[in-house]
Amino acid sequence: MMSDSNDYRITTHLAEIDLGAICDLLQNHSYWANERPREEIERAFRSPASICFGLLDRAGKAVGCARVVTDRTTFGWVCDVIVHPEHRGKGLGKRLVEAVIAHPDLQFRLILATRDAHTFYEKYGFERREMMRRPASTPPPS
Repeated sequence: MMSDSNDYRITTHLAEIDLGAICDLLQNHSYWANERPREEIERAFRSPASICFGLLDRAGKAVGCARVVTDRTTFGWVCDVIVHPEHRGKGLGKRLVEAVIAHPDLQFRLILATRDAHTFYEKYGFERREMMRRPASTPPPS
């Protein structure tokens, strides 16, 4: 899937997305992935459970992304949505979310978690709900 414009395009072809640039973007400009190891980010983007969206500038440099973890049947978890600070304010986050919700393989329930962008996502039909969370370091019950 491609979405072209004058200066940016969105691709779901992982081979076109510079994962090094995505790792730098997530580690240096996000609150949710700033401590995530590079290898973990790359593994998540390469996972067959992920549909990845790369936002590329005219030169083909990755300046944003979104990722959906999905079973491709009943649900998708939208995550890692980010646009590099130098490219914000141009409607590119909107284009990323629009590409996600229009993707033909994601026409079912989509969920996400955000601590600061509720109003933005509500414009696309997302509703505020409570989610439970189990940190990775939590031991199983005895």
